[in-house]
Amino acid sequence: MIKVQNITVRYQKQTVLEGYTLSLPEEGLTFLDGPSGVGKTTLLRVLAGLLIPEEGTVSLPGRPVLLFQEDRLLPRRPAWKQVADVLPRERRGEAGRWLELVELSESADKLPEELSGGMARRLALARALAAEGEVWLLDEPFAGVDGARAVRILTRIRELGRPVILTGHDPGLSGLCDRTVELRPDGSSEKP
Repeated sequence: MIKVQNITVRYQKQTVLEGYTLSLPEEGLTFLDGPSGVGKTTLLRVLAGLLIPEEGTVSLPGRPVLLFQEDRLLPRRPAWKQVADVLPRERRGEAGRWLELVELSESADKLPEELSGGMARRLALARALAAEGEVWLLDEPFAGVDGARAVRILTRIRELGRPVILTGHDPGLSGLCDRTVELRPDGSSEKP
């Protein structure tokens, strides 16, 4: 079970999450929905262990991997190398598999500056998926990616069988997930 119990997170004097509690199963896709600034990214950073809440506890069924909102690509590395760098040495040959999953096989030798915004986003996603971890936390993984392609990629991610928590602003993506958790400005949430 993925559990967040009574966490409180503040940035200086602004409270983003207060006494926030959430329980999710260890399988399937969960879509975090809500307006900008409601705490979706903050919650992902807490789950990833990058942000320690003032109060409360977090429990995950293994090591999380976070895809940041920013692509964070290395400017002088071709696409295949960006992915290979996160793989253990003995598995670096699998980089092509991850590029294929996000439909970037034909761009394997391109540098980030040669990619469109949507292609760069898919490369960052491929790199996050290739990193070893048991839970994927994907912050706006399909920003700049056309809807049909996002659906195909999300379907492939589901087939990998790991728990995924993702955010986004495309309401169509939530329909592809097993559950949607709506974060509200008052720090509460609702699971429809």
